[in-house]
Amino acid sequence: MALAPQDILNRLRANLSRMGNGQKVALMLGAAASIAIIAALWMWAKTPDYRVLYSNLSEKDGGDIITSLQQQNIPYKIEGGGAVILVPSSQVYDLRFKMAAQGLPKGGNVGFESLQNQKLGVSQFLEQVNYQRALEGELARTIESLSAVDGARVHLAIPRPSVFVREQEKPSASIVLSLRAGRVLDPGQVNGIIHLVAAAVPDLPASNVTVLDQTGAMLSRNTDSYTQDGLNPTQLEYRHAVEQSYIKRITGILEPIVGPGNVKAQVSADLDYAQSEQTSEIYKPNPTPADSAVRSQQTIETISGSGTNPSGVPGALSNQPPGAATAPITAPAGGQQPAAGSTAPASNIHKETTINYEVDKTIRHTKLPVGAVKRLSVAVVVNFRQIPDKDGKTTSKPLSPAELDQVSNLVREAMGFDPSRGDSVKVVNASFAPPEAAPDVPIWKDPDNVSFAKDLVKNLLIAGVILYVVFGVLRPMLRTLMTPPPRPEPEEEQAEDMVHLGGGGAEGGLPRHVSYDDNLRIAKELAKEDPVIVANVVKEWVGQE
Repeated sequence: MALAPQDILNRLRANLSRMGNGQKVALMLGAAASIAIIAALWMWAKTPDYRVLYSNLSEKDGGDIITSLQQQNIPYKIEGGGAVILVPSSQVYDLRFKMAAQGLPKGGNVGFESLQNQKLGVSQFLEQVNYQRALEGELARTIESLSAVDGARVHLAIPRPSVFVREQEKPSASIVLSLRAGRVLDPGQVNGIIHLVAAAVPDLPASNVTVLDQTGAMLSRNTDSYTQDGLNPTQLEYRHAVEQSYIKRITGILEPIVGPGNVKAQVSADLDYAQSEQTSEIYKPNPTPADSAVRSQQTIETISGSGTNPSGVPGALSNQPPGAATAPITAPAGGQQPAAGSTAPASNIHKETTINYEVDKTIRHTKLPVGAVKRLSVAVVVNFRQIPDKDGKTTSKPLSPAELDQVSNLVREAMGFDPSRGDSVKVVNASFAPPEAAPDVPIWKDPDNVSFAKDLVKNLLIAGVILYVVFGVLRPMLRTLMTPPPRPEPEEEQAEDMVHLGGGGAEGGLPRHVSYDDNLRIAKELAKEDPVIVANVVKEWVGQE
């Protein structure tokens, strides 16, 4: 039968009134401890798992990040003297994106933003120093953006300019890299950092850039020896690209025939990286004069004869013109007679002609391409043909010789086989080994299971403690408080009833907690067992009236 709330409260008051002071204090302490334990477990269950947001922070960056977290009402913890900031694990990546949008952390490097607050009256030397610091900071930030680099320091040594050419010095740079755990830089990446810094500083040659790591090992030395030995990273990358191109062409033409994943190809390319130029002159026999081009022509003509030379006494008489012509008296034989004072005509003529024709000459200047293929070696492995049967099982069957010849011919055509270069092709038909299954990770080593087990143990521990407090502490206390008072012994009950009977009052002298029928039964039994007491009670009632 359920009790009314008023009856429960009355029973609690009655039980508390029967307890001593020590019992009441113990009850209060137990209840308070139980409530405190439940509250602590609840808070522990609600406490998020903290993870590192940023580490190795400067004081300025740490203060800016904490201020931003406080503005967003995000809980955080500080460890390592303020160098490490922890936030709830569920918000780590979201907060990193938000901090990056705010430009945090800025790092200890000072960039070009330091030039925004230049004061008036700054000397030229101080301006140069501030510019150099800003340039070093910007270069360090750029290098730190690489995935393998955790931190970077850049030191520039820029000499003062000189008007004398002989006294001009080239700047130099020193770089100290702090790499992430387990990460290394290959020579190509180091070479990229060197050229990055060399291109950012005017007149800085790449040979004047020195790169160290956090252990003090020189990284730029490997790059120098790498280049001096003739192993240019660009050339190796080009060779790898050429080989991959041939592999892709071979697999692309064979996979439709043998099936995807049933062909493996490897190509070794021997490339010629020598840079050479050739110049040649070729002379051919001269063609016929009619088909030749005249380069130059020279003609010499000489006339010689026996005429009369001038004679006479030098002077004015010799220079006088001849006198008037007179006809002779007797005409000479042969017709006309020579005029007076005339000489006989020349009788010897010499003529020379020299003709120079253009020479048929060919001048050829040839610049050989860099990276030409000298020789190709190709190895191809083709898997056995997989034939399914009626039951769904597959059986392996080797390719026939005709099919192998077909595959070999396709490979030769795809690679551009050239016997004059010494190319070689090897095609093998073999059964591929089945892929190895990934090793089964034990259940107790699976990260997901470990995380689930931790959460489960945590929740079970909280639930166990709460159940123990409720059923082992609070429930017995409540049961003690809710237990009805024990019934008194017959003598005590009679005395108590008589007290109530003799109490009189407004309720007719009956106990408050007993019904009328029970009181009547008790009175009858008392009258039978001890009539003297009943007589005294009645006598007392009569006396009162």
